[in-house]
This record gives sequence, structure tokens and C-alpha cells, in this order.
Amino acid sequence: MQENTSETAKENEELVDDLPAENEEAQETTEQAAAAEELDPWEQLEQEAAQWKDKAVRATAELENFRKRMAREKQDAVRYGNMRLLEELLPVLDNFNMGMMAAEKEQGSMLYMGMNMVLQQIESFLASQNVEEIVVADGAEFDPKIHEGLLQEASDSVEKGHIIRTVRKGYKVGERLLRPTNVAVSTGPAEESPAEDTEKSE
Repeated sequence: MQENTSETAKENEELVDDLPAENEEAQETTEQAAAAEELDPWEQLEQEAAQWKDKAVRATAELENFRKRMAREKQDAVRYGNMRLLEELLPVLDNFNMGMMAAEKEQGSMLYMGMNMVLQQIESFLASQNVEEIVVADGAEFDPKIHEGLLQEASDSVEKGHIIRTVRKGYKVGERLLRPTNVAVSTGPAEESPAEDTEKSE
């Protein structure tokens, strides 16, 4: 029993003696790996230069995009800055057009001629502000982007979901909608009542 104990103690001593040597080898391996990972100074400079060049290119692109966006916003501000004023002017134009329609019987009168001159001036001003009337043909398909349905009526001649007539003109400024066109929309042919069906059968 004592012999086994002494042999075990000797083995432990040998293992302890071997540990410093193993630690030294591990340390040398780590140092070698670290040295291998270290880049050549010129390679480091090239990498840093490439990184700074990439950052400079990105910054230049962002600055150019910013300039373009600001120029576009400035242009839009000039083009669409008076949208509210133009929108408030449209009811005046509507009323003026109704007055012109009522005075059609007196086309030769000085009053009518004067009103017509004023109307031409208003239309010329709107044209100078890029205001365009939205042209809507009777029978055209209803488009919620530019049309507003005020009325729904039965029609034997106009397909369901299509426009019967224009109730109030619509306008746009460039590509922006200033006011939708108010229209009457067809619901299709009128449904016959039971009484009418009976009369036809008789």
C-alpha cells in the first residue's frame, strides 16, 4: 500500500515539472501567431487609404444627393407654392362661367363682351401658373384619382361605373391635382318595377 502511494506521488511530481515547459511552448505559439497577424506597415497604410477613399466617395455621393433634393424641393416650392391661392380662385371662376352661360342670349351686348374679356384674362393667368383643366369625356371610366362622384344615376346608354356628365370642372397644376372633377356616375340600366313587368306581359 505504501509503495503505491509513493509511485503516485512521483508521477504527480513529474506532471508538475512538465507544466512550465508546456506553458512556455503555448506562450511562444501565441506570440508567433500574433506576429504573423501583424501587417506590414505599407499594407496597413494601403488599407487605411482605401477606407478613407471609400468614406470620401460615400460622403461626396450623399452631398450630391442632398444638393439635388434641395434643388428639387426649391423648384416644387416655386411651382406649387401658390396652390392654396389657386384653389380659392376656382369657385370664382365657376361662378363667372355660370354668369357667362346665363348671358349667352346677349352675346352682342357690351356687358357680355366685357365679361368675356375678364374671363380670358382669368384663364390666361391660370395658364401662366401651369393650371390645366382636366378634360373628361362623357362615357369615360370613373377614375377616383381625378374624379369625385357627386351623383349616381341610372343610364341605358352609359355603362355602369362610367361617367354620364361633368357636374363641375376639375383642374391640376403640373402633375398635382388641384381639384377633382365632380361627375355623375352611371349605375347601369334602370331596374324595371313589377308593375312595368306586368304591363309588358299583358
